[in-house]
Amino acid sequence: MLTPDSAESLILNKFAVVIITGGSSGIGNEFLKAIINVNTHAVICNLSRSKPENFPIKTGHHHFTCDFSNTSVIDSVVGNVITAILTAPEGPVLLINNSGFGAYGVFPDPALARYEEMISVNVMAPVKLTGLLWPILQKRTGWIINVASIGAFQPTPFMGVYGATKAFVLHWSLALNLEGKSQNIRALALCPGVTVSRFFSNAGFSSDRVPGVRQTPERVVYEAIRALHKGKSQVVTGWLNKLSIFFSMRLPKPWSAFFAYLSIKKMRMGELDK
Repeated sequence: MLTPDSAESLILNKFAVVIITGGSSGIGNEFLKAIINVNTHAVICNLSRSKPENFPIKTGHHHFTCDFSNTSVIDSVVGNVITAILTAPEGPVLLINNSGFGAYGVFPDPALARYEEMISVNVMAPVKLTGLLWPILQKRTGWIINVASIGAFQPTPFMGVYGATKAFVLHWSLALNLEGKSQNIRALALCPGVTVSRFFSNAGFSSDRVPGVRQTPERVVYEAIRALHKGKSQVVTGWLNKLSIFFSMRLPKPWSAFFAYLSIKKMRMGELDK
């Protein structure tokens, strides 16, 4: 996907600092691999519960264990990140807010506590982390990638809270991009569809119920970096996802919710099948 002399690689190579959340698996890990393969000089900070297995031990590479379901820990983590940034040469900063998870069930199942954690991880954590790092992004020139979802464009029955958190991320990112332009900061909302990862099993889906057309994390990351290079503020990855969003956005919201209800219901599992 990425070649050393491609335009996408060149933009990754411009960053002096890269901060990523949830780089231990899935799309986050693919971002991490792409950056490490292309950019050999950047200070890289990964914030996640576990250290990525493929994160090389090297000066300038930092893993900070962080559980974003408890947003109070972000204050201390940001202190460590800022200390790491001080060792980096002058240059732009890329912040990738990738951490997030979903859950499937007829509300309030699977559990209210699960939804509280989801809102903390999907919404509060990126807002707080971005806000605390804003002065550094301003000073050095900041680029932000916020991972949303195609679920951000319509109500998502059985995954209502998840879809709502991603709608927040999408709308916040688009507003942030416009607000940040005068402050040397740009933001991109990344909206992938079904991706080959642990997301669906973690959310409670049986693998044979998930739609067959899936993108690889590598492809999602490539399209994100290409959009970053083109200066876009939003990217929906995959032409089928673009087509789906094109039609769903033109329907009245109640209709869009109904068709999503029928589609997502087919992917149910467990007690909901009874």
